[in-house]
Amino acid sequence: MTLVLASTSPRRRELLAQALFSTDNDGFELVAPDIDESHRSGEAPADFVVRLACEKASAGLALSAGVDAPVVLGSDTIVVCDGTILGKPVDEQDAAVMLRSLSGREHTVMTAVAVTNGERTESELVCTRVRFCELSDMDILAYIESEEPMDKAGAYGIQAIGGSFVEAIEGSYSAVVGLPMVETRNLLKRFSVL
Repeated sequence: MTLVLASTSPRRRELLAQALFSTDNDGFELVAPDIDESHRSGEAPADFVVRLACEKASAGLALSAGVDAPVVLGSDTIVVCDGTILGKPVDEQDAAVMLRSLSGREHTVMTAVAVTNGERTESELVCTRVRFCELSDMDILAYIESEEPMDKAGAYGIQAIGGSFVEAIEGSYSAVVGLPMVETRNLLKRFSVL
């Protein structure tokens, strides 16, 4: 049995290594799934993020044809504010709009993790509440200039500069970063990987 991470995210790779009590990815293989991440009309945010995690795991399984007995893990993270899904910003203007909408407010970060071995797929959804401090236009512009928000759901990364905007968190820190470690370990145990 070989564990495969279906992700190109360095944050997920690092968190999975930590969940496996490792310092690098020597305990698993990596593949880069390419799926359509479009939101379907009428799809609830929780259903959307779980579907993407499952599709990434399935796409990763298809990419693992040469791997011995692959068990594939896929994950996805979204930010939800006032019922609106905030994905990765398409440009700097989009990032600024997202950050203004989060300023001084609470939002929910939803991270789903899915594991499949081709015979069965199981998933877990973790919802974490995050409260931002008030952001000035200067804060927002300086943060965007750092380029950190450009590849992050909700236009921020809690594990780096964006963490300086977080007043409070209720739930799983690792899920906000991109992979809920407790739930991931539980799933891997159910597939006898741990």
